[in-house]
Amino acid sequence: MFAITAEGAPSVNITATEADSSTGTTQRIVIDPVSRIEGHLRIEVETSGGKVTKAWSSATMFRGVEPILQGRAPLDAPHITQRLCGVCTYIHGLCSTRAIEDTINVTITDNARIVRNLLLGAQFMHDHIVHFYHLNGLDWADIVSALSADPAVTQSLAFSTSPNADPIDFAAVKARLQGLVDTGNLGPFANAYWGHTDYKLSPEENLLIVAHYLEALKKQLAAARMMAILGGKNPHPQSVVVGGVTCGSELSAERLTQFRAYMDEVRKFVETVYLPDLKLVASRYPEWTKVGGFSNFMSYGEFPQGANEPADFLMPRGAIFNGDFLNVQPVNQTAITEHVARSWYSGSTDRHPASGETVPDFTGLDTEDRYTWSKAPRYSGDAMEVGPLARVLVGYGQGKPEFVSAVQSFLTDTGLQETDLLSTLGRTAARAIETRIISNAMQNWLTELETNLSTGNLQIYENHTMTSGNGFALNEAPRGALGHWMTIQDNTINGYQMVVPSTWNFSPRCADNIPGPLEKSLVGVPIADPENPVELLRVIHSFDPCIACGVHVIDKDNGKTHKVDLMR
Repeated sequence: MFAITAEGAPSVNITATEADSSTGTTQRIVIDPVSRIEGHLRIEVETSGGKVTKAWSSATMFRGVEPILQGRAPLDAPHITQRLCGVCTYIHGLCSTRAIEDTINVTITDNARIVRNLLLGAQFMHDHIVHFYHLNGLDWADIVSALSADPAVTQSLAFSTSPNADPIDFAAVKARLQGLVDTGNLGPFANAYWGHTDYKLSPEENLLIVAHYLEALKKQLAAARMMAILGGKNPHPQSVVVGGVTCGSELSAERLTQFRAYMDEVRKFVETVYLPDLKLVASRYPEWTKVGGFSNFMSYGEFPQGANEPADFLMPRGAIFNGDFLNVQPVNQTAITEHVARSWYSGSTDRHPASGETVPDFTGLDTEDRYTWSKAPRYSGDAMEVGPLARVLVGYGQGKPEFVSAVQSFLTDTGLQETDLLSTLGRTAARAIETRIISNAMQNWLTELETNLSTGNLQIYENHTMTSGNGFALNEAPRGALGHWMTIQDNTINGYQMVVPSTWNFSPRCADNIPGPLEKSLVGVPIADPENPVELLRVIHSFDPCIACGVHVIDKDNGKTHKVDLMR
């Protein structure tokens, strides 16, 4: 197996436990920290008979943003919350702004709504491309295997899978990769499981993915530039304000033409590279349609296309229970609660976020008691998966034409069934499916904005008065359902709570001992080699963890019993 070690590489701890006569010898495997994510995440699993039987998800950093907001002016909140994370750089600012607008009863103009949608669409395109190639892709593609590829065969493969893709010099890519290896430093490709028996792509297919990995670095830059045109900068755009947007001078014909050029560039990459690569991975790993699934899903809905929310959302609002995606239920935000019985916070009572508390109380990591800084959100008592798969299933289950067309196209091209989407592979595929849906919708939004401006409709802002009250916003971040709840009193924030997507997906057990979505999804995952558990990473990364949104100070107290180099 190919290995290049580096100082501070992530590690796996393996502890053998006493044999069980009914299940055989059990082991505890700890990945701490999980790499190729935002923030610090610790995953512990118990295995027996070569499969995971139990799992625990631990966020090992504390987020203190809610207490920081107490006593501040309401207009400070979008700027502070936006800096929870540099990956979902825009969505917290937007969600916070919408929560204030809900509190003081402000309705924004059509132009402001469209600009916000275009900014968020660019964020989604950026985030999903980065996830597939730079975070999750290395779980499926063996980079070092590409060194034995025949570039001419890869060229033929590239043309057969997508004849309209931009040409790539695959021989030059192979030489570039060989150069990295010859230096003894693989850079972003170091500390990995190269050579693992469960990598299924051929050398030529791996070279194709390596080349597209490098191309994706350029395309995510184009998406970031789209955000900067309308947002003023990236990361952390600053043009969204309570009442609308402030980018009036940026809405010139010249600037919007540049926005469209970047958008078309990224859209072409999605259609001719991202989607074909996803289908290639799906064809080589069909067994992953049966692994790592969950059954409850929730979407708050996103991308308002009119003033009637949530009816006008491109991505509809809804909940799915027990995998019955053709029976989508409405979402009532009053049914959301957060449990802290297994988290490092004072108390054990579950609360609705509007009356939530953030009182840290670190007691040490104990999987039988409290083991994470993440709270455990539940909807009507159920753990819910949020994110691209939830949104795609809700849209598909409600029969929205955009979703039905995109899903059926993917299923037809891969030979998969609807139920195959309830899996690790389905979760990964949903990101590409919704990227196509969003990028298509962005064309229409941009045209609508250009038409409004050309006919003299230049309104981008509504005046408002700050008043006391309670409000909330339910948004969709690239990683899933995001909610902000706030109370304003005497022009001061009196209460603020956020329930972020990774809090849903990576939640611990609740007071009723119900595992979170990832904890449940890991059960049953096969592990061929406990010292190289690439299978665990495929499931973990399919959720695209962003623990930084949930936590903010690390405690590095751990006892390692067995250490090996782990994939970045």
